[in-house]
Amino acid sequence: MTKNETRGLRKNLTSYGDDAFSLFLRKAFIKAMGYSDDALDRPIVGITNTFSGYNACHQTVPQLIDAVKRGVLLSGGLPVDFPTISLHESFANPTSMLYRNLMAMDTEEMLTAQPMDAVVLIGGCDKTVPAQLMAAASANIPAVAVVTGPMMTGSHRGERLGACTDCRRLWGKHRGGEIDDDEIDEISGKLAPTAGTCMVMGTASTMALTTEALGMMMPGGACIPAVQADRLRNAEDSGRRAVAIAAERLTPDRIMTPKAFANALRVLLAVGGSTNAVIHLTAVAGRLGIRIGLDAIDRMSRQTPVLVDLKPSGLQYMEDLQRAGGLAAVLREIRPLLHLDCLTVTGRTLGEELDAAPPPWDQTVVRRRDDPIHPEGGIAVLRGNLAPEGAIIKQSGASPELLVHTGRAVVFDSLEDMTKRIDDPDLDVAADDVLVLRNAGPKGAPGMPEAGYIPIPRALALQGVRDMVRISDCRMSGTAFGTVVLHATPESAVGGPLSRLRSGDRISLDVPNRSLDVLVDQAEFEARAPVTLSHDEILRGYKRLHLDHILQADEGCDLDFLTERPFKATVSS
Repeated sequence: MTKNETRGLRKNLTSYGDDAFSLFLRKAFIKAMGYSDDALDRPIVGITNTFSGYNACHQTVPQLIDAVKRGVLLSGGLPVDFPTISLHESFANPTSMLYRNLMAMDTEEMLTAQPMDAVVLIGGCDKTVPAQLMAAASANIPAVAVVTGPMMTGSHRGERLGACTDCRRLWGKHRGGEIDDDEIDEISGKLAPTAGTCMVMGTASTMALTTEALGMMMPGGACIPAVQADRLRNAEDSGRRAVAIAAERLTPDRIMTPKAFANALRVLLAVGGSTNAVIHLTAVAGRLGIRIGLDAIDRMSRQTPVLVDLKPSGLQYMEDLQRAGGLAAVLREIRPLLHLDCLTVTGRTLGEELDAAPPPWDQTVVRRRDDPIHPEGGIAVLRGNLAPEGAIIKQSGASPELLVHTGRAVVFDSLEDMTKRIDDPDLDVAADDVLVLRNAGPKGAPGMPEAGYIPIPRALALQGVRDMVRISDCRMSGTAFGTVVLHATPESAVGGPLSRLRSGDRISLDVPNRSLDVLVDQAEFEARAPVTLSHDEILRGYKRLHLDHILQADEGCDLDFLTERPFKATVSS
């Protein structure tokens, strides 16, 4: 190695006007950490430390860091962990989605400001993995993703439970009077019994699986429960591989290609994955100048059945998918639909990795293509005069009898309005009505919270109503279920069609024909004054930056100046 080679400590030198002095000073200070010259002359592998006392999903991050370090050291590298923002779904007001792009910015800047030849990205909770992939795409240094892994299931009075599909199901029973206050408190201690992410097919599990399918994770890494020893072995393997990709200069742009994103979307549809993944994958692709169009997703959905029997589309949990063979069991069933020549972080192709996976065995969690959970993909794309740029629905988690439905709109103008009126005994609402929440999108909320799973009004819940058609310009947790239309674009806050809707208007939903319309004369509808929210009171800080630069859902809700435009390529199928 020559002195001028930009590797290890020589990368990203601090500017003092004298590179030799910059390196001298850097070595002087890092030697205070106890490193030897031998250690400091090795390739450096950065490791993101996303541990936080607020983030139970990341409770095991210290152990994972140790395992990654072991792998790096065994392969002759120098591991250096560093902190970044950590986000948990339940501990970010108003919503973690508001801060996903901030975490992506933080991570990207640390990747490019500090000396490292490769990085191991340790994430897990819903927004952390997308943020890290966005950062890796923009920084474009060799990277391997490691997830914390799902929780194990709990038990309540003989019933197997898991966060957070069962959280929502049982809370609905509590609202409906079937479960009293004492029992719901008891249940709250049984839903999340171990460290890790939600053990259903929520956003965390979905992003883990799609990241592996994308090629950015070591094979088999998506499903291993957080508390199992294999999770640490996977982390060690990832550390080993990070040293190798540093030498090979295997950068994310060589892995995350349009075909690789198509593979990830196929997996999203086949596993009945979270609707949030549509936004996240679109954002990651957008960092590379790759466009993911909703029409392409819908075409894939027509061809890709839901095969995984996991809540909320099925009955099982992530530990069951791991026992069934993990993602490899899914990939085998949809193999004819995949681009097998895509390069992965291992340096081999997806097809080669699938051929090398352990042989299949008898199991019931991953169905055969001729015996699916749902005949189409989990997500369908809707268009019409209520969502000219598109909306989506998790059709595999919806009530079949509501997939074609016409009903009267009951409109809530904001999150505050919904909270105030949803349980008002004087609310004019019936079971066949359509609940609509507006001004809850990327700008309107701000941050596009997971409020699309609008509660069933208490008066109807007490009558036994468990599902209604619900429409919004915001998101829904991947753990949620029901006939819920999401991401209506453009959002109300920028004058989208929901802003002109009135209570009493008739709405037509037709999922098989992919339509969502208000049955009002179009000229009359467009002449109405929009109901929008202003956030003029937000004058400073990241929230102001967000409001000034946030893109709509169909472009991934990234900040416009962080994306690569114009698009260089498009995901087709």
